[in-house]
Amino acid sequence: MGHGPRDARRRQQDEDRPAMTRSSVSSAPSASSADDRRTVTGKRRIAFAVHTDEARLPGLPTLLRSLALTNPGVCEDFVVLHPGLADSAFDALRRLHPRIVTRRADSRMDVFRLEGYDTVIALTPAMVVLGDIGELLRMRRGVGAVPQLVCGSGGAERRAVLPEGLLVIQRADADDAVTKRFARLTGDDDPALAHDGDPGAVLAGDPGTTPADGLIPVDARYDFLTRRLHDDTPVPANVAVLHFTGPADAPGYGPAAEARRRFEMSDEDFWAAYCALPGGKHADLLAHCAPPLLERRPSLGLARTVADVYRRQGRYDEAVDVLAPVVADRLDAPRCQETLGLCLMALSRYDEAEAHLLLAGASPDVAPRAFAQLARLAWLCGREEDAHAYAREGLAADPTDAGCHAWYVRTRPNGPDSTNSPADRDGPNGPDGPDTRKPAAPAEQLAHVALFAEGQENAGDKVLPEAVRMCFGTDTGPRRWYQQPVHRLVDEAALERLNARRGVIVGGGGLFLPDTSPNGNSHWQWNIPDDVLARISVPLAVFAVGYNVFDGQLYRRERFAGSLRALVERSAFFGLRNHGSIERVRELLPRELRDRVRYQPCPTTVARHLVPGWTDPAERSGTVLVNCAYDREGLRFGHDYGHFLAQMAVALRRLRDRADVRYAAHMPADERFVHDLRREHGLTLPVEQLYDMSNDGIRDLYRRALLVMGMRGHAGMIPFGCGTPILSLVSHPKLAYFLSDIGHREWGLSVHDRDLGHRLAERAAAVLDDHAAAVADVYDAQDFLWRTTRSNLDELGIILGRA
Repeated sequence: MGHGPRDARRRQQDEDRPAMTRSSVSSAPSASSADDRRTVTGKRRIAFAVHTDEARLPGLPTLLRSLALTNPGVCEDFVVLHPGLADSAFDALRRLHPRIVTRRADSRMDVFRLEGYDTVIALTPAMVVLGDIGELLRMRRGVGAVPQLVCGSGGAERRAVLPEGLLVIQRADADDAVTKRFARLTGDDDPALAHDGDPGAVLAGDPGTTPADGLIPVDARYDFLTRRLHDDTPVPANVAVLHFTGPADAPGYGPAAEARRRFEMSDEDFWAAYCALPGGKHADLLAHCAPPLLERRPSLGLARTVADVYRRQGRYDEAVDVLAPVVADRLDAPRCQETLGLCLMALSRYDEAEAHLLLAGASPDVAPRAFAQLARLAWLCGREEDAHAYAREGLAADPTDAGCHAWYVRTRPNGPDSTNSPADRDGPNGPDGPDTRKPAAPAEQLAHVALFAEGQENAGDKVLPEAVRMCFGTDTGPRRWYQQPVHRLVDEAALERLNARRGVIVGGGGLFLPDTSPNGNSHWQWNIPDDVLARISVPLAVFAVGYNVFDGQLYRRERFAGSLRALVERSAFFGLRNHGSIERVRELLPRELRDRVRYQPCPTTVARHLVPGWTDPAERSGTVLVNCAYDREGLRFGHDYGHFLAQMAVALRRLRDRADVRYAAHMPADERFVHDLRREHGLTLPVEQLYDMSNDGIRDLYRRALLVMGMRGHAGMIPFGCGTPILSLVSHPKLAYFLSDIGHREWGLSVHDRDLGHRLAERAAAVLDDHAAAVADVYDAQDFLWRTTRSNLDELGIILGRA
């Protein structure tokens, strides 16, 4: 499907302007198996790099161990540059780290030319890491190095960068001129060119060297030379990187040698030391170290550790294989039983999961969590009475447990999820009162498979289902619609209920997602086995669904690909909400099915055309709304959260002089931004708690705002659909995909942008300066989405039969 009459002009605009998140370097294969969309989100790709030859290679395992044990939450690519060593020479390193990358290189200066990375931290085999190096990971400008005192010609001391010194290189700043200058200063390209023939390069105090040249001083504790520790001087407590300038066992350097010896250990002892560290370990490193240790030192606790990390990575079958043989029906391992039960549930092995969670529930410490999961399991299987009973047992163990309380309310007789209840939580008949009209005959209803949020869950997930239903008529309540929660298992009884309707609508939202509520039947959010899917006999439409995998998220897609193929084959209409999702899904389909995947915008983006009686505001509130998201925080921000927060403070200080800046929280967890902003930067924002508002209230707040700057997908799509200008804070590919679809990539800024504060304030000011034109741009972009939606609905009307 085309992009409308303005498509050619939009494409030309996109080609003319710099891409919002175009990487400054070409992509390169990573040792990680995670989904990589950094060129879409602008997320920084960081690497450690070491240049070595055969003689210095034995020092690298000690460096790697020290890095892991002192910075256990850090796991970036570790690039080894070498003159042509055999691949087997790096086997010892691969046993220690999951992301070893080897590349041939002629000299250390090749660290300036590493393709595929935005930030490169260059170390040397003569170093060990003794402390936190987070500051190096957070550096965003220039080429950083530690100025060292060296003795020049005539005995004069100079501040210089050693050829083998630590470097923190921002590739965006390391152009050819900077690289050549650095090579000349260090004498790396030709020793005769080194400054005054010194063994280093002047960094500070040289009139010809300034930060504008890309050379930034770094504190000495990140490249502390052992030559400063003669006469057995103790290593200062604040040293983060110790650099040996002579043999590690040289006389007179005992404390330095002892600091290094702490990391000279066998592989098995290293794995054990890493696994024993308290909290904050990186999942990839833990998954690398724990399994081989478990083979050599079997223990119940270690088995649970391995299973937990597999579970967090979506490797549920491997987690079960690790735990099941050692746990069995033991009553003295409730936490292991709980982990095993959760993994079995994620594989849709519900009977086995229930048995293990019941064993976990026998422990008072674990009982509340176990019974909350048992309630969820029973609800997934359609056993609402059992779910209610389990939640009640959990509350008996701990009356304050929020999970059990939520399931107790959700599953009470005639509650919002009861199959006998007329309540409709997502339509106008839900938040504003129940619809007590008699339901239409099943054959006159449509079935809606979706995530139906309730309580203080994500506000966007409350607005979305109603918006989908509005596409098919003004009556969005239970009289015309039968709802099937997307996470609930479609068993034989559920299949019968679906087939009794005149059609099944699946969507919208980012349902192509491996986590949140994993199942082994489809490996996406709809919990339906392939054989049951094949027996849906009424028209099936997938409507405005998104491929919602985060940049950097592990997604084992084999089962998903099989389920996806079955779904496309069975669907009479298969529409995805952005072209990025279309491309990702088509990659997983055989050629003959790819053309069946088409474009259907999220219906929240055309709310002005869907909501009955809609009127555009005659005047607006004078408010700029801000929204941030914190689910999967590491995938969103990487090492850049502090930078993001500081940059947002810069932008918001400038905007507060022009507008009433308020915070729009889609769920309670979003309010962390307000607390962090006040604590770190002294800024306070009033909070609009959208999660407690009705759908009409949410739309009204957004349609009256001057501008919305949001990180959540629906913090952009809902206000856009209400006719309000938006600026997206891109931490997930879906935001960039949407902006590309409407021809306005310039409305997005990566949360990793080095100049985010200035650019965001500048673009927001442009919107406020000519607000009428900004609104007109929204209306213009929305027209194409509405024409596409109307065309699809005309086709669906024929497929489903107009009621």
